Amino acid sequence: MNKRIAIVILNWNGRKMLEQFLPSVVEHSADVAEIVVADNGSTDDSLDFLRTNYPQIQLVINDKNYGFAEGYNKALAKVDADYYVILNSDVEVTPNWIEPVVELMESDDKIAICQPKLLSHINRENFEYAGGAGGFIDRFGYPFCRGRVFSTLEKDEGQYDDVREVFWATGAAMFVKAPLFHKLGGFDGDFFAHMEEIDFCWRAKNSGYKVMYCPASKIYHVGGGTLPPSSPFKTFLNFRNNFALLYKNLRRISIAYVFPARIVLDYVAAVRFLTEGKPKEFWAVVRAHFAFYRMVPSLTRKRRKMDHRKVGEIYRGSVVFANFLFKKNKFSQYDEKKFSR
Repeated sequence: MNKRIAIVILNWNGRKMLEQFLPSVVEHSADVAEIVVADNGSTDDSLDFLRTNYPQIQLVINDKNYGFAEGYNKALAKVDADYYVILNSDVEVTPNWIEPVVELMESDDKIAICQPKLLSHINRENFEYAGGAGGFIDRFGYPFCRGRVFSTLEKDEGQYDDVREVFWATGAAMFVKAPLFHKLGGFDGDFFAHMEEIDFCWRAKNSGYKVMYCPASKIYHVGGGTLPPSSPFKTFLNFRNNFALLYKNLRRISIAYVFPARIVLDYVAAVRFLTEGKPKEFWAVVRAHFAFYRMVPSLTRKRRKMDHRKVGEIYRGSVVFANFLFKKNKFSQYDEKKFSR
C-alpha cells in the first residue's frame, strides 16, 4: 500500500485507555500506518507514559482541552498524510483492519469517508452503540445505525456484511481522505463533542461525496469513556448539536416542518426525564434549546456558504414512532424504499 496513512488518537486524561488499547493498535497497524496521539491538554501522566513506553509514536500537543471536534481540527492541521484514521482511545483493533477500508475508498473518487464494523468490547457478539454497521438519520434528525436502534443492540450474525453507502460514519473509527477533510472544513469546532461526525458526513454528502461502510474491517469499542451515558452534559450536547446540524444541513423546504416537530418531540423527551426522576436531564434539554437559539446567527453564516441538496440514506419517516409505537427495533424492519432520495 503506497498511501500515507495516519492513525490519530485524541487523548484527554486517558492514560488507562492508552495502556489497555494502544498495544492492539501498534500490533496491527504499525507496519502500514503512522500512529499519532494528539493530546488535548491532559493533566494526568498520559504524556509521560507515552514517551516512556511508545517513543516511536508521534505526539501532537494541544495547549488545552478543545473537545473532540476542535481538538482534532488542530491536531490534523499538523499531520501530513493521504488518509486520516480518526480513532478513539477505547478501541481494540484486529488484524487487517486498515487495508480493506483504504482499498474500498481508493476504488471511487467520490468516497470521502468510511467506517469499519463496530462491535462492543464488552459484549463482543453485539454491535456497539456509537456506529454499529453504519449510521443513518430519520427525517427529524434522530440518528440510528444498522445494528442499533435507540438502545437496542443487535447480535452480529452476518446480517450487515454487505458493503454499502450510509449516511454517517462513526467518529470512533472514521477513515477520511485527508485532502477532503480540509477541503470540507473539518469538524465544526462549535459542536465541542457529539454529533460533529454526523454534521461532517452530511456536509460531505451535500458536496456530492459518499460515506461508506466496510464490513471486512472489524474493531471493538468500549464507548462512553469520556462522558458516561447518564451525564447531563452529554444530554445537553446531543440535543443542542442535533438542532445545529439540522439547521446547517437541511434544505430550506424541510426546515419549516422539521423544527416545529422536533421542538414538540424534544419537550416530550424532557418531560419523560422528569417522570423518570432525572431533573438534571430535563434542564439539560431546556438549556440545549436556548443554547441553540444563541448559535443561530453563527449557524446562519455557515449555512449560507454551503450547498444543500436532496441526499439519500435519510429515512423518510419517524424512527421514534416506528420504534416506540410499532416496536421496530432492528434496522432490517425498516423499509429500504424509504431510504431513497
